[in-house]
Amino acid sequence: MRVVAAMSGGVDSAVCAARMLDAGHDVVGVHLALSQSAATLRESARGCCTIEDAGDARRVADKLGIPFYVWDMADRFREDVVEDFVSEYRAGRTPNPCLRCNERIKFAALLDKALALGFDAVATGHYARIVDGPNGRELHRAVDMAKDQSYVLGVLDADQLAHSFFPLGDTTKPDIRKEAAERGFSVAKKPDSHDICFIADGDTQGWLTSRLGAATGPIVDESGEVVGEHDGAFAYTVGQRRGLGLKVPRADGAKRYVTQVDPSSNTVFVGTEDLLGVDEIHGSHTRWPGPAPIGEVRLGAQLRAHGEEFAATVRAEGDEIVVRLDERTRGVAPGQSVVLYEGTRVVGSATITRTGRSTR
Repeated sequence: MRVVAAMSGGVDSAVCAARMLDAGHDVVGVHLALSQSAATLRESARGCCTIEDAGDARRVADKLGIPFYVWDMADRFREDVVEDFVSEYRAGRTPNPCLRCNERIKFAALLDKALALGFDAVATGHYARIVDGPNGRELHRAVDMAKDQSYVLGVLDADQLAHSFFPLGDTTKPDIRKEAAERGFSVAKKPDSHDICFIADGDTQGWLTSRLGAATGPIVDESGEVVGEHDGAFAYTVGQRRGLGLKVPRADGAKRYVTQVDPSSNTVFVGTEDLLGVDEIHGSHTRWPGPAPIGEVRLGAQLRAHGEEFAATVRAEGDEIVVRLDERTRGVAPGQSVVLYEGTRVVGSATITRTGRSTR
């Protein structure tokens, strides 16, 4: 097969490209330029897509003896990921930009361009596995659960999965670094990037404020009393406890958390921990890497990239799903994604639109 290996400049994508070459594929390395003003040097382990990263990717490609190209997707990334991130927070929702990047950039824009140029597939350094099942290719969790990235790949559909490779899914991260060192890759000990790649300093609130502006508003408790003031409701997310700056403590001293964000009134609502628990989740924008479930089925539901999996009853109805968890959990906010599992297999995903509490 003719395969595009997405090369970020990190250790995972380097070993991914090498393994695809070892498997006998015709491999071309591609680095995605996602920033219109890429930094000259990486700052600590945050961020990605720097000029340094592009250079690291090119050196690996040279060592492997494969062609290497830089594809400029900065405009598409800005529109589909960065501006989406801002608009979601403006609407009081909590987005996951990594899912959006996978859905709209790596497995839409990148894959579409690769197929248009005559390639057969795209390979990435994500930690997940593709298994041949009775209904075609299936997406499964990685062997290394500490690095499993199947959650952020839950947005793939069956056609995208059919043109994808994830050759690292059967290996642990320490063994990947060991393999990179044995292959002589200079990136073997390079730190992983983390947090949100386009907010290199990690200050999400400051970054959002610079784009949305400060807008003072009330922080209100469950009784309707104003207990504090904020500079922008967009900077708060359901389940948040730190950084609230409340000026009126509860009489019983109980800790308070963000329970709701209302952008229309620029109000942040807080309450005690018991008000956070939800067990009913509604979602839309469903994505199925295989057949969609029919009727009511029992599945596992994961609500965060590295969160636990909850037993649940799921019903899919067109582009929407209703997920009823066996137990309540906290900090679930509209805009997040719910990814559904049957064992290690990813069944599908949806964007959370609202949550609730059933009568128990």
